[in-house]
Parts: sequence; structure tokens; C-alpha cells
Amino acid sequence: MGFMEDAKKTAEAVGEKISDDWDKTTDRLSDKADEMKADAEVRKAEAKADKAEAQRDSVHKRNEFREELRD
Repeated sequence: MGFMEDAKKTAEAVGEKISDDWDKTTDRLSDKADEMKADAEVRKAEAKADKAEAQRDSVHKRNEFREELRD
């Protein structure tokens, strides 16, 4: 009987270890997915900012050119 009880406890311990490892792995994957989403948002915002800066520079150049034509 002692051998069967030890085997059962060992199997339960292995099952718990596998379950814990699975939970940790899914948490890590979830964290990585959140990181990737945040990085994508930053890249999107940077691209939008670059576009806005280019548009601003274009307006400044256009206004400078118009001012020169007025003189």
C-alpha cells in the first residue's frame, strides 16, 4: 500500500507542477502579447506624429514662399 500511496502523491505533485508551469507560460504569453500591442500603439503614434510634423513643415514652407511673393 505504501508504494501506491507514494506513486499517487508523486503523480499529484507532477500534475500540480505541470499545472503551475502551464499557468506561468500562459501568463508570460499574455504579457508578451500586451507588450507587442503597446509597441504597435507607440509605432502608430510615432507615425502619426511624423506625418503631423511633415504637414507642419509643409505649411511653414508654403507660408514663407507666399510671404516672399508678397514682397
